[in-house]
Amino acid sequence: MGKQIFNNIKLGIFILASLAFLILLFYMIGKNRNFFGSNFTLKSRFENVQGLKIGNNVRYAGIDIGSVNKIEVLNDTVLEVEIIIENKMKKIIRNNSIVSIGTDGLVGNKVVNITSTKLNAPLVKEDDILSSRRPIDTDDLLRTFSKTNNDIYLIAKNLKKTTFDFNQSNILWKLLNDNSIVENIHLSLSNLHSASIEINNIVKNANSIMDHIKSGNGSIGTILYDTAFTLSIKNTLNNVNNISNSAIKLSDEAKETIKNINYELMKGDGAFNKLLKDSITGVTITSSIKNIENGTRAFNLNMEALKHSFLFRGYFKKSSKKN
Repeated sequence: MGKQIFNNIKLGIFILASLAFLILLFYMIGKNRNFFGSNFTLKSRFENVQGLKIGNNVRYAGIDIGSVNKIEVLNDTVLEVEIIIENKMKKIIRNNSIVSIGTDGLVGNKVVNITSTKLNAPLVKEDDILSSRRPIDTDDLLRTFSKTNNDIYLIAKNLKKTTFDFNQSNILWKLLNDNSIVENIHLSLSNLHSASIEINNIVKNANSIMDHIKSGNGSIGTILYDTAFTLSIKNTLNNVNNISNSAIKLSDEAKETIKNINYELMKGDGAFNKLLKDSITGVTITSSIKNIENGTRAFNLNMEALKHSFLFRGYFKKSSKKN
């Protein structure tokens, strides 16, 4: 009897131990713990873990490689997340990898994603702290979606009102059904095309003229690019400048001469001054000029008489024929 009771006790203990082991095994499986293999820990720090919990999966390139072991609040702005990683990943993960918090599906559980970078770096070691990327705030995203939804609603409402007003407007329908508008538009486009062709031709001609000028041809090209012509213009300007200076000098000399003549006329005692100022001398000169004119007239009369004289008529005819 006593032996039977002892065996029952041992059986009960075995059953309880087996149940405890199964419960622990299920817990470890649920937490993605490698119960029979070796693990190592890594850490990362965030400002907000977005509802991350202990036991959530850790993924590398979309593959589950561990789970979240601990979440510790370091201060009011920093939270440290400790993750357990399978030991085989030590040969793959480098210490410049980026840790971020994502979602398993659209509305699933939170997961920790480890993303490698293209830069080369040493492999991770136990308790290394990896850099983190700020997670997307779902609440902010939902607020943004809500605001966007309201904006879309307002746009749709305004568009509906505009469409209704458009349908109620007879003027717009008349414009749409007026074929002359289409013809005018075609004509305008045709005129615009012709104008663009004309502008293109003008531009080509202008470019041709500019090339002609740059090559030194024509008057403008000669003026702009012919150095000999430029030198000639410079010499001409110098000559004009010299002539101008000479003219100024002659003008000054003429002014001085006129000044001297005026002085001689006003105060001088020379013969010229006497001729101008002496009235007797003036009368004498006038009488002499008249006598010279009378003598000349008499001489002409005598010559005319000689021409008609029979003694000298032949001579004057021969002279006139020779001339």
